[in-house]
Amino acid sequence: MKTCTKCGASLEDAAAFCNVCGQPTGAPATPGVAPAPAPAVPAFDPYDHTHEFDAKDISDNKVIAMLVYLMGIIGVIIALLASSTSPYAAFHVRQSLKFTVVETLLGLVSILLCWTIIVPIAVAVFCVVLFVCKIICFFSICKGKAKEAPIICKLNFLR
Repeated sequence: MKTCTKCGASLEDAAAFCNVCGQPTGAPATPGVAPAPAPAVPAFDPYDHTHEFDAKDISDNKVIAMLVYLMGIIGVIIALLASSTSPYAAFHVRQSLKFTVVETLLGLVSILLCWTIIVPIAVAVFCVVLFVCKIICFFSICKGKAKEAPIICKLNFLR
């Protein structure tokens, strides 16, 4: 038995590569034999915060969280009044407020640069993209998830 010089794993004498890290062992490679693939590492989504919330909190406040994306600022007010102690609802309120701030800024840019034709068109396209992101967030809530909104998650305000 040989040991790998990189990771110290036990290897067979005829092995050309380490089965754990893939390091060549220095032995001549056997033709037609490929090294074993590295073990798969589970993916980690840094924008998924579902594990931070209690399952009971999620199930109790799922409908309130949906209102935030369906009704805009009115939904935010309803969510703040109806479930002010829920961390899950508060997470989605913050996400909806990000949407509201971005939409307000886009509206101001569109008004200020309305004399150009291209800026209002670009703002309209981006508003459609934001609407699609809200739909994605809505269906994420339907699944009981707490994921940050696509595109908006890159903005670091309201953390």
